[in-house]
Amino acid sequence: MTLPVPDCLFPDFPAADRLFHQNGIAEALERVLERGQFVLGAEVNAFEAEFAAFLGVGHAIGVASGTDAIELMLRALEIGRGALVALPALAPSACAAAVRRAGAEIVLVDVDETNLTLCPQALETVLRSHKVRAVLAVHLYGHPVAWDELSAVCDAHGVLLLEDCAQAHGTTYRDRKAGTLGRAAAWSFYPTKNLGALGDAGAITTSDEALAQRLRQMREYGWVKRQISDVNGINSRLDELQAAVLRVKLPALAASVAARRLRAARYASRVSTLVSAHTAGHSFHQLVLRHAHRDALQAHLRRRGIPSAVHYPAALHQQPAFACAGSFSNAERAVREVLSLPVHPHVPLDAVDAVCAALEAFSS
Repeated sequence: MTLPVPDCLFPDFPAADRLFHQNGIAEALERVLERGQFVLGAEVNAFEAEFAAFLGVGHAIGVASGTDAIELMLRALEIGRGALVALPALAPSACAAAVRRAGAEIVLVDVDETNLTLCPQALETVLRSHKVRAVLAVHLYGHPVAWDELSAVCDAHGVLLLEDCAQAHGTTYRDRKAGTLGRAAAWSFYPTKNLGALGDAGAITTSDEALAQRLRQMREYGWVKRQISDVNGINSRLDELQAAVLRVKLPALAASVAARRLRAARYASRVSTLVSAHTAGHSFHQLVLRHAHRDALQAHLRRRGIPSAVHYPAALHQQPAFACAGSFSNAERAVREVLSLPVHPHVPLDAVDAVCAALEAFSS
């Protein structure tokens, strides 16, 4: 009989990360409370500058969430009512919801069978038959999209290619950091992300000066100056408290991603069914395997006290809000087979070995 693995080997990531940065976070929050400015103040300005410098991009514009980041990015680029935006069929529903909130409509594209990101060949087929204004390329699970191939397809059709970096903190593509590849990129700092706040938070990055200025107006009612709206904006301001927390965590991001990669490599040395575990530039927001008997495998792990998760249980076209016709066989197969394993930096290497042993026991 195999005994369950002690729970202490699998700490919850947001809680463990908060504990790891406890002193710095406490000091940062106290600093904000003492200053008494809670909206678009010194902490937001400093985080925007530091995050832009980390990426090597001209501007970072802090907003209230990753969903808002996508909506505002599209609206600032005047991609709204009547426009079509192409998305991978396997993606968070927040992506599709944000496109709809911007006033545009979604066109779904199947994903690559191997790495589960947007498939360039499938995109080519879609762009031949649809008048798409923009493509939102999602670095799913932290895996970099095939940017050069997607760019070639988009350029041939005169379509704008944008990044969704909600899961791509620390991801690189051919030595270029995610968030710097196209004209603009949307980010989420939800607590479970590689760089996570203590609640909802987001940003848009760009090196386009005029676009950055427009985004700063649109996130605060479209104001040119206080109480005077020049464009149709919304209320989506990065909170000072969240910015202060993100400033504490940002200097540790590179080391945190390196720790994720170390754990992914340890898994890969024993598990052959991982999705693209050897891809250069992968930041492993999630480490995913595929198995034909995924549900039985997950139950097997659960009996041994090993946590796992299904990201995502349904492709976008399989959800009532986004149902549409089309061929998305790779996405449909993936949602039946994917299972995310513990990979964050606070998971002990002994725990990784325990998961590998449990996976081997299920296969034998």
